[in-house]
Parts: sequence; structure tokens; C-alpha cells
Amino acid sequence: MDNNYIELRNRNSFGDLINTYFLFLKFNFKNYTSLYLRYNTVSIILLIVSSYLLVTGFMGLASRDFRFGMNNDGDDTLYLIIGAIVLVLILFITALINYSFSSAYMSEYVRANGQVASKNIWQQIIQKLGAIILFILLGIGIYIGYLIMSIILAFIPLLGMMVQYGMSFLFTSFFGLSFMAIFAANKSVGDALMEGWSFTFSNFGKVILFGLVIGILNLMLIGLILSVPGFIIGIYVYFSLESNIDLATSVFANVVFTLGFAMFLLAFIYSQALTQVAYCVLYYNIYEDKYNVFLRNKIDQIGVND
Repeated sequence: MDNNYIELRNRNSFGDLINTYFLFLKFNFKNYTSLYLRYNTVSIILLIVSSYLLVTGFMGLASRDFRFGMNNDGDDTLYLIIGAIVLVLILFITALINYSFSSAYMSEYVRANGQVASKNIWQQIIQKLGAIILFILLGIGIYIGYLIMSIILAFIPLLGMMVQYGMSFLFTSFFGLSFMAIFAANKSVGDALMEGWSFTFSNFGKVILFGLVIGILNLMLIGLILSVPGFIIGIYVYFSLESNIDLATSVFANVVFTLGFAMFLLAFIYSQALTQVAYCVLYYNIYEDKYNVFLRNKIDQIGVND
């Protein structure tokens, strides 16, 4: 067993639950992040490419066509279609990687008492790839329904906004807990959704408050990560404007903005991965509260040793 292993299968209070999450990050941040970067190589490359296209590509092509009279028949929707396809593809791949890797990592972490092996994570993902893809597709459908409800609630002042936030936390919790059930309990997609639904609404207050606290704390963490490049870009923009540099035509400015936007997107998807880690911690806590499996096993072991 790893000396720094943090047991997640305990019946903790809410404060201890938050503390467990940050203790896990404290002792496993380096290992988790290094494996995360390895598994997200494709996603990172796609994000950098999409950042370049968003900063200089699609908008630049559209601007060029407008200036030189090319495709001036109003058929500029092609750029929007291509951009939307690329964006949806990247989001799909990123969500698949984030939820799969984080859930597989946490499942392996608990199973192996902290001795996480990269090959075992990969094997888990491969074995459950069909269920993962089906789950993501169902999640997209559920998310579309959530967006429709959010648009409707947007017309209700104040109360609608509060309900929107509550729905957001519930959706994220339901999705995260259900996804973890596929890995931790080896459940089918249908059973995982049922367990996620049961865990979410039987612990409604804890789930909502946990999502709120973790969301704020992860936002602060990502803000800290982005503060350095954000400060550098801000200083560059300030002195460029002071020197009358045309940022729109500057190659160096395009590089700076591309890297800056890419770092923002990378920080966003990393925050998504950390959020799933948090819901994995919550999953084990709720599972133990409901079934007492780990506690009973420890009691049985005491009886055997005696």
C-alpha cells in the first residue's frame, strides 16, 4: 500500500469529504497530472489547432474573402459549419477522455490502494469503450434537454437563475456519479444511470452543496494557474497598444493570442477532469453510506485475524 494512500471508502461528514478531496490532490497531484497529460496528447494538439483556427483561421479566411471579393455571395456559413464541427468533435473527444481517465484512475487508485498503473487505466477504458461512447451520447441528449430548460428558465428573473444553477449542479453530479458507477461498480449504462439518479436525489442537499463548493474551489485553482499567462498577455497587449503595433496583423500577436486561448481551453478541460475526480470521491462516500461494504469487510477481517 502507498504510504500516502487516502482511503476514499469512509463514511465522512461533509467537511471531511472536502478535506479528503484536497488531501488526495495533495499527495497525487503530480502523478495524476502527468498521466492526464499523457492520455490527453491528442486532445491538447486538437485544442492548440482549434485555438489557432479561431484566432487566425476561420475569421481570417472570412475577412480575406470579404476584402478581395471572394465568395461574396453570402455563402460564408461554410466557415461556421466547419468551426462548429471541429468544436463539437473536440468537446466530444475531450469529454470522453476526461470522464474516462478520471473515473478509471480513481477506480484503479482504490482497487490497488494507491499503486496506480498506467496500463491498467488504459485496459479499463478499452474494456468499457462501448459503454463510455453510449453514455457520452446519452449525456449529450440529456444536456440538450438541460439547455432547453435553461433557456426557458432564463425568462424568469432571479428565481429562474437560481433554479438554473441548481439544475447545473444536479446535472453535473448525476452525470459524474453515473459515469463513476461504470468503473467502480462495473455496471451497465442503464444500471449506472439508475444508481447515479438514486445517489443524486437521495443525497440532494449534500450533492448540491458539494458541487457548489468544489466548483468554487476548482475555479480558484484554475484562476491561479491562468494568472501568470494572463498577466504576461495583458502586459504584452498594453505595451503593444502603447507602441501602436497592429495586433490584428502581427504574427507574434497571433502566436501569443493562440497560446493564450489554448491555455484557457486546457485549463477549462483540466478543471472538468478535476471535477470528475471530486465526484468520484463523492461516489465512494455515498456508496459506503448506503451499503457499508468497506466497513463490513474491515470487521470481517478483524474476526478472521482473531
